[in-house]
Amino acid sequence: MTRKFISGIAAILFSVLAVSGQESVIDEIVWVVGDEAILRSDVEEQRMRFQYEGTKVEGDPYCFIPEQLALQKLFLDQAKIDSVYADEASVSSQVDMRINYLISQVGSKEKLEEYFGKPLHALKEELREMVKNQQIVQQMQKKIVGDVKCTPAEIRRFVSKIPQDSIPTIPTQVEVQILIVEPKVSKEAIEEVKSRLREFRTRVESGESEFSTLAILYSEDTESAKRGGEIGFMGKGQLVPEYADVAFAMQDKKKLSKIVESEFGFHLIQLIDKSGDRVNTRHILMKPRPSLSEKDMAAKRLDSIADVVRKEVMNFDQAVSFYSSDKNTRNSFGLLTNPKSGDSKFQMQDLPQEVAKVVYVMNVGEISKPFSMIGSNGKEVFAIVKLKSKTLPHKANMTDDFVLMKNIYQQKKSADKLNDWIREKQKDIYVRIDPKWRNCEFQYPGWIKE
Repeated sequence: MTRKFISGIAAILFSVLAVSGQESVIDEIVWVVGDEAILRSDVEEQRMRFQYEGTKVEGDPYCFIPEQLALQKLFLDQAKIDSVYADEASVSSQVDMRINYLISQVGSKEKLEEYFGKPLHALKEELREMVKNQQIVQQMQKKIVGDVKCTPAEIRRFVSKIPQDSIPTIPTQVEVQILIVEPKVSKEAIEEVKSRLREFRTRVESGESEFSTLAILYSEDTESAKRGGEIGFMGKGQLVPEYADVAFAMQDKKKLSKIVESEFGFHLIQLIDKSGDRVNTRHILMKPRPSLSEKDMAAKRLDSIADVVRKEVMNFDQAVSFYSSDKNTRNSFGLLTNPKSGDSKFQMQDLPQEVAKVVYVMNVGEISKPFSMIGSNGKEVFAIVKLKSKTLPHKANMTDDFVLMKNIYQQKKSADKLNDWIREKQKDIYVRIDPKWRNCEFQYPGWIKE
């Protein structure tokens, strides 16, 4: 098993990782925070996790790690007082997703159990505790910070006090509008896909083939295909509506669904299990393909639309509203939103690869030639883009980078509020540190009161 693979597992299941030789170490309580103990084994597991991930720890890990664990316990203690709980459905969903991912990496449930030396249900329970605590800590921090607001005047004062050599340099940023057209698919191509799925259903229900085998061989959902089509436990809101309606209505594990059409293609679904408001299913996804002539027609249609905009018969915003087939960008007149920042400015590397290649050589206001790309639904689509704006590399300023400076200030304000809360909480909570673990320069010195 490669180091890279172990790193991937350790990052997901650090508190479950069976550290080699750990059982030979005599465990001991090194910290007590409130009524929660931090064990030497807890610290060792974290230390091993950081080693596997290649994470650098500033200073002594036997000082840094227990303090981080103690901070977590501060938030968990306050959460008990304030009755802050995890969302059990969300926790279960995250656990299932992570377990499914691990299984896809090692190949089977049996191999996963062999690697960790414990049954799957034990792994799930330990992972559940980790995920639940993470969620509670996040909710508690949000509650402490509250809705941090700041005025433009506050942001200006904050920026004016930043030393010039500390102001970040912003690389080239662009704003891009996109108009997407999905090629039409012939009725014959659709019927061919449906016919294949009907054939698969007959083969499974007659006992000729296993659903999971067919999913591995034929499903175009490549991630779930690795697991025989299994997608793991999902809530209704996590699935596209057409899929969810059918999956949640299924009762018989031996019977397969009708053919279900969604924005991703056509699905054949098998029920695996139900648990409360979640369902675990397998599916085979197949996508009808447009012909070369249909692709050519889509490209020519976009070319005509671009020509109309260039001649100013209509503007790009109007063209998107009238012609774009992409619901995710149509309502914003095609303006792409950066998922990292939440605003419309992108660094080149953050744009979809196909878009970045086109935009890189464009001038502001220019409209591209049609090009193909993979849409959000995993299908091939054709697009034209307009370069709305381009900002060259510069020192961050309030005029061009207000959203960035606002985010930086809000993050600082939130961090200050959390730091103040931690220092006050330290005064009120019982903390005992083993004398052998005290000789440290802690980030928050208030742990040691005597």
